[in-house]
Order: sequence, then structure tokens, then C-alpha cells
Amino acid sequence: MKLLRLVLLLLVFNASAQQGGMWVPSLLRGMNESEMKKLGMKISAADIYDANKPGIKDAVPQFNGGCTAEMISPKGLLLTNHHCGFEQIQSHSTIDHDYLTDGFWAMTMEEELPNPGVVVSFIVKIEDVTTQVLDGVASLGSEAEKQKKIQDNITAVTASFPKEKWQENRIRTFYDGNQYLLFVTETFKDIRLVGAPPSSIGKFGSDTDNWVWPRHTGDFSIFRVYAGKDNRPAEYSKDNVPYVPKHYFPVSIKGMKENDFTMVMGYPGRTTEYLPAVAVEQIVNDLDPARIGVRDAALKVQDGFMRADKAIKIQYAAKYASVANYWKKWIGEVKGLKKSNAVAIKRQKEEAFKKNIAIAGKQNQYGHLLPEFEKAYQDIAPYALSRDYFQEVFLRNTELTLVGYQVYQLTQVYQNKGEQAFNDRKANMLANTPEFYKDFNKVVDQKVFEQLIDIYAKKAPQQFLPESLKNADAQKLATEVYTSKLVSYDGLKELLDGDAKTVMAKLAADKGFAFMQSVSENYLQRIVPKYDEINLKITGLQRTYMKAILEMSPNDRIFPDANSTLRVTYGKVKGYKPADAVTYGAFTYLDGVMEKYIPGDYEFDVPKKLIELYNNKDYGPYGVNGRMPVCFIGTNHTTGGNSGSPALDAKGNLVGLNFDRVWEGTMSDIYYDPEICRNIMVDLRYVLFVIDKFAGCRRLIDEMKIVK
Repeated sequence: MKLLRLVLLLLVFNASAQQGGMWVPSLLRGMNESEMKKLGMKISAADIYDANKPGIKDAVPQFNGGCTAEMISPKGLLLTNHHCGFEQIQSHSTIDHDYLTDGFWAMTMEEELPNPGVVVSFIVKIEDVTTQVLDGVASLGSEAEKQKKIQDNITAVTASFPKEKWQENRIRTFYDGNQYLLFVTETFKDIRLVGAPPSSIGKFGSDTDNWVWPRHTGDFSIFRVYAGKDNRPAEYSKDNVPYVPKHYFPVSIKGMKENDFTMVMGYPGRTTEYLPAVAVEQIVNDLDPARIGVRDAALKVQDGFMRADKAIKIQYAAKYASVANYWKKWIGEVKGLKKSNAVAIKRQKEEAFKKNIAIAGKQNQYGHLLPEFEKAYQDIAPYALSRDYFQEVFLRNTELTLVGYQVYQLTQVYQNKGEQAFNDRKANMLANTPEFYKDFNKVVDQKVFEQLIDIYAKKAPQQFLPESLKNADAQKLATEVYTSKLVSYDGLKELLDGDAKTVMAKLAADKGFAFMQSVSENYLQRIVPKYDEINLKITGLQRTYMKAILEMSPNDRIFPDANSTLRVTYGKVKGYKPADAVTYGAFTYLDGVMEKYIPGDYEFDVPKKLIELYNNKDYGPYGVNGRMPVCFIGTNHTTGGNSGSPALDAKGNLVGLNFDRVWEGTMSDIYYDPEICRNIMVDLRYVLFVIDKFAGCRRLIDEMKIVK
């Protein structure tokens, strides 16, 4: 803790107005607040986070564990991205009521649709518990012993820290294990769909425009948080009432200008800004290309079926979008890391790091780090590549094999924990899989399997390949595997019917399960143990390396990597120059939607009513100078998990909804470059325009506090 306090004190005196970074809201006072004021912020750090009174943080919940949202009315109205609510919109859609194509608008509260399993979590309080978590750790010898002690301490602190009975304590690590913060949270479980534009607005541009600027996507959906009559979290009930939030955002229709201050709050998922050069080199040359290749093949198969069959398009819409999202992101990440020369720049910084160690006389303490990183990443390379191929082929992009792996895990429960544990896991699995099979298509998935298994057999490190896959005929193998009873929910129930021994005998005779059992055992016995062993060593090296960075670089801006906890990032509305003779402005308008319009195209079609509103310039109070703003970009440092994050102006008013990054800057998860890294936000004026003028759902506008 002394080290971190020293670093924070030193950083306070380095308060030139810079940009980039994902900062913990409870630690903004000092250097961050000074920077934010220099960039134009009119509110204080205490307005953003105060443990003792409501503030901005109380209006920014995490949406369903993977996105961010914001409260926009005193009646629990919640705004997030269309792609964050996509699965819920899809789940309510049928061919007769296709809310993906036509949109959905609840004209009364009674029409709002419940979504079982969807949750929204708010941060109540943030506390530093580093001393308690690291108590007794330094004296231990091995990394495994240290990790166990840390986990034991986390368990104890989590259980003992004061909270209300409906709240939860969560401890997360920062600075690669050099700091630990505890978050007191409360989670609401009755979340209802209120409104969503048609995909031709909410997903306009689809995969072609994903990660791309200029962008013209109205990427928003609206939900409502319901609570018990005591305003506390409650399971779904028709007797629940709209949640009254501690804070909700006023919505500004004033608009933004180039160089205006902008702040984004949310739950960024994961960044690795402090990786050594050798790790980044491995990502660029080996790991990302492997993942891209697998997903490219899967997407081509799914796309062909989706274009030919509307029912399949509905089944696979959310899954396809999920797979495509990171496929395209990784492509941009590789391009960006190469363009920005990230590996070479990290090598230069490492040379400076070594010189600083020598000057400080700390070679014995830190001099071993970089050479050991080089060896560890060289050792882990084939295991890491094998691991990524297995996960991408069998667990992320082929659905039958995912079910097969889950059933294989069920058999391991029986072998390791006995019949009762087996029955409990089996019951849970049967209860949770009907929704999966609703959107499963054997024909599509078999073709995906055929393509991906061929890639796996040819490109995964051959020394770890199961004998059954060497020189395998992918088409013949696919035909055999898809005779499995796992291709349907009824088949799964039939396989799992009976006591454990009966089930095990039936599974042994099922060709699909037998295949998945063989590749899973190969993976878990030959790849995972060695990967985990080397990765544990890398974890220890990274923690020490981060400690050294904090000590050796007191004048640098050192923010903790993202870890799905609440963060603040700030910057300015600003265009950029991605290439020679190419300059992008910071704003897009409805004119650009019409310029991209392709009648009947699934990515660039435009609703008839939107065309009419455009032709009549019927924008209500939301247009400016005869034009309808759609999106804008800024220098805010965001990543996955920031989808749905509120974009705020200098006074803390809601002006935008974060939903993407520019393709040239997707490498910001690993290396942030302020010259080309930009986040993309839908303008709130466009959101209000669609709700009001396009959908005619004026009741929602009336709930909000509109600032002019």
C-alpha cells in the first residue's frame, strides 16, 4: 500500500491534461480530477463518486454481466445498446412477431416484456482491502501457495465485510495483484423490455460497418428495472413496481462540438496494457490469426444459411453477431498493433526499464523479469495455440461439441464426486438447455463442424493432436458425429435418463459423445496442465513486473487494466486521421444513412417511415440546422463491456450512448494510441428522435428530464 500511495502522490504532480486510461471512480480526486477540469469538466469528482451520498455512479449499472446501462428516468427506465439487448429482443421474436425486423415498443407499462435470467447490478460502495487480502502472502515461497492464500483471504474478507442482506460483496484485483478493491453491489432481477428499434436502425450497417467509422447505427434498446414495493431487488412478480433509482441522468439535446469534454462510465471487460513485448508479438503473429481463421470459416457457413432461410436468420442472428464481433475486432487489433509498431515501442520501453533498474540498483530484485518472460512465453507458445484452437473450435463456434463437452464434464462430476453430485448437475443441465435447443439447427451446425474440424486437424500444433484426427476425413467424421442423440433436447433427455451407471453406458454408445470425450481428454491431459503450470509462472512474473513499473515510472500515467469493474474514462470529441490523405470528422448525420441505403439489403435497408421523416426534415426538437445527428466519436479509452455506457457532457448530462470503437484503434486493449483510438457513440438526440418521431412512443420521452 505504501508503494501505491507513493505512486498516487507522484502522479498528482504530473497533472498535464492528457487522455486515455480507465480510472476507478472512487480514486479520481487529485491528478484525474485536475486533468478532467483542464479538459473542460464542470462537475467535481465527488459528483461522480461519493460513498455517502447519491451520485453519477448510482445511475450506471452493469447490464446482464457483460454490458453497461444507464438510468434515464425516476421510474426505472434503463438505456443500453441494441446489441446488448439483442438476445432478449430475439427471444421474444417469432416469424409472426419479428421484433428484430419490425422493432418493439410497449405503449403502456402493462405491455413491457419480462426477461427471466436478465440482471442489472449497481455499485453501492468501493473499499480498498489490499492489506487484508495480501496479509501473510509475501512470506510464502511458491506462486501456487501465494495464490491459495490470496483466495483464502478474499473469501474471508468477502464474508466479513458489512453489507445489507440483499447486497453482495465482490473483490477484484488491480495492477496485476498489487491492489485489491471490494465492491458492495445490489442486483435487480426483474428487467422488462420496453422498446427497441428495428434492426434496420439498431443494427444498421450490421457486420460491414461493425468497428467502422463513419457509423450510422441507432444502437440502443430500452428496458425497465422493477423492484419490490420496498424498492429493493426482487424476483419477477406482477406485483413489482418500477425501481426508483438513487440518481438518473438528465438528457441533453444541446449537442456536442469538436473538442468538447466527454466522459464515459462503464464496466470495461479486459485490457492488457502492460504485457511485455514478447507476449504482444505472440498475439499478433500466432494467437489472433488462429482465432480469426476459425471464426471466418464459421461465419461463412452461417451467413450462407441465414441469407437463404428467414427462420434460420432469426435462430442465428444473435449468435452470428456475437461470433462476428470479436472476429472483426481481432482483425483490426492485428492491423492496429502492426501500424502503431506496438511491439517495437514496447521493446524500447523495456530497454529504458532495464536502464532504470540499473540506475536504481535493483537488478537483483527486477533484473530477471524480462529474460524470464522471454523463456516463459516461448515455452507456453504451442500450449497457448492449442488451447485457443480447442476453445474456438469446440467450445465457442460449434454448438453440438459445446453440449458434448458439458456432458463430458457431467461424467467427471460422477467420477470425482459421486452419484448425488451427478444427479444435481444433471438436473441443472436439463433445466437450462431447452432455450439452447430452441435456436439450434443441426444442418447448420454440422456444416460448421465439418469446416472447423478440418482447420483443427491441419493447423493446431500437431504434437498434441489426437490420433483420431490425424488424416481425418472431415465430412465423414461430421456425418458420424451428428448421428448423436445430442442434436436434440429429447435426445439429450433420453441419454441422461436413469441412474449414473445407466447414463454412462448410454453415453459410451453415442458416437457424438464418444468423439467429444476423446478430444476433451486429450485436451485436459496433454494441453491444460502444462499451460496452467507455465501461465501460473507468468502470472507471478506479471505481478512483480507491474510492481516494478509502478516503482520505476513514477511520472507515467499508470491506470489499472480493465477487469469488468466500474471505470471512468475521459477525453474530447475529436476526429482523426487513420491513413495518409484520409481525415474523418467527428460527427455523422441521417444524410449518411440515406447515402448507404440499399433497398432490401439485410445490412443497409432503411424503414419507410424513416425515409419519410428524412424527406420531410421532420426531426422535431432533435435536429440541428436542418440535419439529424446520428453518431459521434471521442478519445475516450473503451473496450468490450463499455457497450451501452453513458457518454456525458461537462455537466454530467447524458449526450451519447457508447457502442463501439473505430477499427484502426481496436488494439487499444493492448496498446492505446491517442492519435487513432476513438470510441463511437450514438447521439442521444437520434435516440430521442427514433423514440418520439419514428416510434411515436411519447410516454417514454415524458418520463425523462430533457435539458435544452
